[in-house]
Amino acid sequence: MQKITPHLWFDRQARDAVALYTSAFANSRVRASVSLGNTPSGAVEIVILELAGQTFQLLFAGPEFRFTPAVSFLSECGTVPETEALWAKLSDQGQVLMPLGAYPFSDLYGWVQDRYGLSWQVMFASGREIQQKITPMLMFTGANSGKVEEAILYYTSLFPESAVGHVARYGAGEVSDSNSKANYYAFTLAGQHFAALDSTQAHDFTFNEAVSFMLRCTDQQEIDRYWAALSTDPASGQCGWLKDRYGLSWQVVPALMDEMMTRGSPQQIARVTQAFLKMKKFDIADLQRAYDGL
Repeated sequence: MQKITPHLWFDRQARDAVALYTSAFANSRVRASVSLGNTPSGAVEIVILELAGQTFQLLFAGPEFRFTPAVSFLSECGTVPETEALWAKLSDQGQVLMPLGAYPFSDLYGWVQDRYGLSWQVMFASGREIQQKITPMLMFTGANSGKVEEAILYYTSLFPESAVGHVARYGAGEVSDSNSKANYYAFTLAGQHFAALDSTQAHDFTFNEAVSFMLRCTDQQEIDRYWAALSTDPASGQCGWLKDRYGLSWQVVPALMDEMMTRGSPQQIARVTQAFLKMKKFDIADLQRAYDGL
């Protein structure tokens, strides 16, 4: 089971995003979808995707949150034609942040916000082994700039199978923001690859709820532990969502929710939905009673 799943919040009009992403990446498919009614956002749709064999969850719930480059997804490609083809798909009708081309750190690289605003970094691996096709990249901006190392040590202390990998630091004169220190910080959480960097200049964006990370927990004890460790205010949050000390959003959810929401009857799904909408931190026993109609 993939422990940490990127969760992406889309406007309802972005339903064809599913087709774009599954066509852009090989070994991709829709694994499940479910519609929920009577939520604070009205009727919403959840789609669980496998992209390049990795799990992503998409929520089509309205315009409340917009993607920013504070969280992007780095996709490494094994050949130049693959890199160019992926770039063509993701950049179509999008906004180019760094044109596809040669840079000091890569023979072929580009950064783009696709037509839905989601940020992608596309890179030719130049013969390097690709350990994970799509890697979440966190950019620490504003008050968080300069805190990458602190954050990574914090995150890796919370999860098993976690470690700090390659670190590259900015040199003298490379940044306009004196707080910026980390040019690239690779790390693993629960066996999954992530990366992070400090921003080099002032930005008008930071992390928000458009991208969150779902933690699938096996029992209540695990939910309680992650909720207490990650939440800046354990009494706040809603429906399993919380923000950590850097403003990054997480969802701490029981693993059995997948089965409840994708295999349950419409009546069971409706009962579970109404139960979790009243919760801050999820209570597995209460969710199970709602599912069972007790």
